[in-house]
Amino acid sequence: MPAPQSLAPRTPAGQPGTQEAFGAGAPARDRYDAVIVGGGHNGLVAAAYLARAGQSVLVLERLGTTGGAAISTRPFAGVDARLSRYSYLVSLLPDKIVRDLGLDFAVRKRTVSSYTPAVRDGRPTGLLVAGEGTRESFAALTGGEREYAAWQRFYGMTQRVAERVFPTLTEPLPGRDALRERIDDDDAWRMLFEEPLGVAVEENFTDDLVRGVVLTDALIGTFADAHDPSLLQNRCFLYHVIGGSTGDWDVPVGGMGALTDALAGAARAAGAEIRVRHEATRIETDGNAAEVTVRTPDGEHVVAAGRVLVNASPQALAALLGDPPPPPAEGAQLKVNMLLTRLPRLRDRSVDPRQAFAGTFHIAEGYGQLADAYRDAAAGRLPTAPPSEIYCHSLTDPTILGPELVARGYQTLTLFGLHAPARLFAADNDAARAALLKATLAELDAHLEESITDCLALDADGEPCIEAKTPLDLERDLRLPGGHIFHRDLSFPYADESTGRWGVETAHANVLLCGAGAVRGGGVSGVPGHNAAMAALGE
Repeated sequence: MPAPQSLAPRTPAGQPGTQEAFGAGAPARDRYDAVIVGGGHNGLVAAAYLARAGQSVLVLERLGTTGGAAISTRPFAGVDARLSRYSYLVSLLPDKIVRDLGLDFAVRKRTVSSYTPAVRDGRPTGLLVAGEGTRESFAALTGGEREYAAWQRFYGMTQRVAERVFPTLTEPLPGRDALRERIDDDDAWRMLFEEPLGVAVEENFTDDLVRGVVLTDALIGTFADAHDPSLLQNRCFLYHVIGGSTGDWDVPVGGMGALTDALAGAARAAGAEIRVRHEATRIETDGNAAEVTVRTPDGEHVVAAGRVLVNASPQALAALLGDPPPPPAEGAQLKVNMLLTRLPRLRDRSVDPRQAFAGTFHIAEGYGQLADAYRDAAAGRLPTAPPSEIYCHSLTDPTILGPELVARGYQTLTLFGLHAPARLFAADNDAARAALLKATLAELDAHLEESITDCLALDADGEPCIEAKTPLDLERDLRLPGGHIFHRDLSFPYADESTGRWGVETAHANVLLCGAGAVRGGGVSGVPGHNAAMAALGE
């Protein structure tokens, strides 16, 4: 490895930059115990832990602000609505991280888990999963007690698994046999870890709509069929039902940016140095010491470090190191943000829109519909009936809206579309985005008494307050490989021959992966950041 070079920017004038906490110029030191590449939430978690342990820490963020995909922004011109633009709900963030770092951050429980509209015998109806009313809703939809009893048994099983698996996420990786012993339920292990999830869904449930509601958690950001032999759908399902040892998906008070703002504050308070608009372009290491080449607003710098923690995708890590790239990743979702002047009226008059949209509102997500959409997309076609789900953040947490908007009854809607792989947008991203958005909203409109577009607010320029992001948009904006929200396919939370002690290790002893592509990564969890910090500290 070449000798460390000067930290002065490589500019003709050769003048060192300013030393601002967030700004241009060279880092404040010539060597750090740890350099963290990427200021997303996992990188900030790692920075806070390491700085609190007394290490000198530098965080390098390419964009103009920290937070990565877990940010809040005002996407609509002249409108005081601060939306969670990309990531939007919290399930996998351990309370341990919030406590350890003293974060001023809170979540709220949703009063409704989900509502799924349907048409039975020509009559609009639906399934409302909302506490005490759930049993009656099942009976009204299915005409008996069987499906509700099966629902109780199945999710009783997943909660028992959650109680045993979730605490392991911030511990060294258990082996496969050790995790199976900890779960201590052969049927649960078979259903979740050994057989395609479609087998368990079909064994336990008979109603197509109920089956679809169960399967949706296996398909968030994951392009797979219920019977995919890779068990990719099982891995996705597992992470969606173990969060917080309950599987609850909670609303971040103040929006997702409230979490990453708190994390950045905790890291700075502990002594970490954070630099935005500082892009790492190269990592050189001999396993004991490393140098990171950094492109800054005033030139190029080289920073020396004992360790480098990379809060970016495995593809980005390989490029930084000059290593062979991993297999390509492919995202499979459409993300839509909306601001409404009012919630739309439903054709199912038995449910108040404030109930229906408070939880997850499932659209075209019957079991058969999900299979049809997967077949369409796998054949290279936009799904005829695109499946998606919606929730309204502002019903649970109105603080993301300005007081005037709250007083006028405005609401936000976040839509997440399934089975929309990046390949469908490759030929013409703009045209495919527009076509898929139109078809998706049409599926929603089929269950409304008024078109959702009639409820959209207008921005300061008179344009409707709606934006859509395809996988290619996410790749462009956030450098998510192929627009994959988990950076790569999720893995089961146990060790195998390719993992290290914490699931963050790389082929280089002093380079760790602390982003979503680590084992037990994905989602807004902070787990890879915590685990990389523990590995760096030798815990």
